[in-house]
Amino acid sequence: MFYGLLKRGLIGPAVHVVFRPQAVGVEHIPESGPVLLVANHQSFSDSIFMPLLTPRPVKFLAKAEYFTGVGIKGRLSAGFFKGVGSVPIDRSGARAADAALKTALRLLDQGQIVGLYPEGTRSLDGRLYKGRTGAARIALTAGCPVVPCAISGTEKVQPTGKMMPKVHPVTVVFGPPLDFSRYTGALWDTVQDTENEHTVLRAVTDEIMNTLMDMTGREYVDRYASDVKKDKDKDKGDRAPAAPAEALETADSAED
Repeated sequence: MFYGLLKRGLIGPAVHVVFRPQAVGVEHIPESGPVLLVANHQSFSDSIFMPLLTPRPVKFLAKAEYFTGVGIKGRLSAGFFKGVGSVPIDRSGARAADAALKTALRLLDQGQIVGLYPEGTRSLDGRLYKGRTGAARIALTAGCPVVPCAISGTEKVQPTGKMMPKVHPVTVVFGPPLDFSRYTGALWDTVQDTENEHTVLRAVTDEIMNTLMDMTGREYVDRYASDVKKDKDKDKGDRAPAAPAEALETADSAED
């Protein structure tokens, strides 16, 4: 109910009036049944514009911390993420991937749309980065339609690290469902938990990312975005001046 209120009665109308976002290819989204929606990821606002322009509710998997904050900020955060269709996932611990997989499969089994960003994190520079294989595993296990989604303009609306949005045109393009039937069924059952499993998952993931590359026109980088971020953070740390001993001791205490 809150999703509909947020989409049609609160944020949705205001976003449509101010930003006038455009949706293309909505006919490619099945009117009913499970759908895995896979999109490029450039901005926090992707999770606002994409569900607003999708004709059916979209469920995202989000960090559980977004739902458990305290005070006014915590309640606003929880309300927002619930409103845009996010489902809390505990991403700590070794079994975090299993929890995400089971939750996504449960939602798909209920006939819902699950939205995923195969890159795993936002792009630093607008380029398209190597996809994680989680989306492929979900797609093959669920055997559901996989609809590619190309989002453009959100990196101008809200660049990474910026809180206040800017008015800029946004377009969300939905492509025809991808056909992975050649991998599903007996073949997928046979390769699971074997040395060939990763080969199949990587092939499906690369096909998803190649489709998104064609749809977005973005340069593709054959590295994980998270690894690039780590390298850049390390470079910044190497270039930073040494901190006074007192500051280092305080920081170490805070970490403990």
